[in-house]
Amino acid sequence: MAAEEINKPPSLPPYPEMILSAIEALNEANGCNKTSISKYIESKYGDLPAGHTALLSHHLNRMKDTGELVFWKNNYMKPDPNAPPRRGRGRPPKPKDPLSPGSDLPPARPRGRPPKDPNAPPKPVKPKAATGRSGKPRGRPRKMARPTGGITTGTATTTSAVPMTAGSGRPRGRPPKVKAATMPEVSVQN
Repeated sequence: MAAEEINKPPSLPPYPEMILSAIEALNEANGCNKTSISKYIESKYGDLPAGHTALLSHHLNRMKDTGELVFWKNNYMKPDPNAPPRRGRGRPPKPKDPLSPGSDLPPARPRGRPPKDPNAPPKPVKPKAATGRSGKPRGRPRKMARPTGGITTGTATTTSAVPMTAGSGRPRGRPPKVKAATMPEVSVQN
């Protein structure tokens, strides 16, 4: 407490008083902005503390929150007791219906889907109408079953490096490279 009194010049009144006197002295119709209030205080009181702008902002915000000042369109003014409260942008809030003190409030609905009634009769099952559809079933057709013997060709190699699967006649994977038939070299003599 003593440190604050040493740093503050003794001739200065409290900031809320200085702010209210500045607004009264300037007497502008739409209120005064922060810079005009600050310039008035500097001109009237002279030597101000080093953090004057921060102190001024702090006290303006505090006075605005407590209702001592009204902040409207970047201007501060004294609240008029006869004026209706000013609204900001956006949709206005719904008016609240006053309730008589003797009436009971209905219980609040719980969140989520309501539980099923166990005593309710079951809903009748609707028959599916087949109008507008052909006799074909929906979706991709089933695979046709292959013959169990597999594909037989004249030259079937049973000894292959690639394993055979049970139901198909063809081995899995890439087929092995076919070696060219070796032809005997014919030597030409001169």
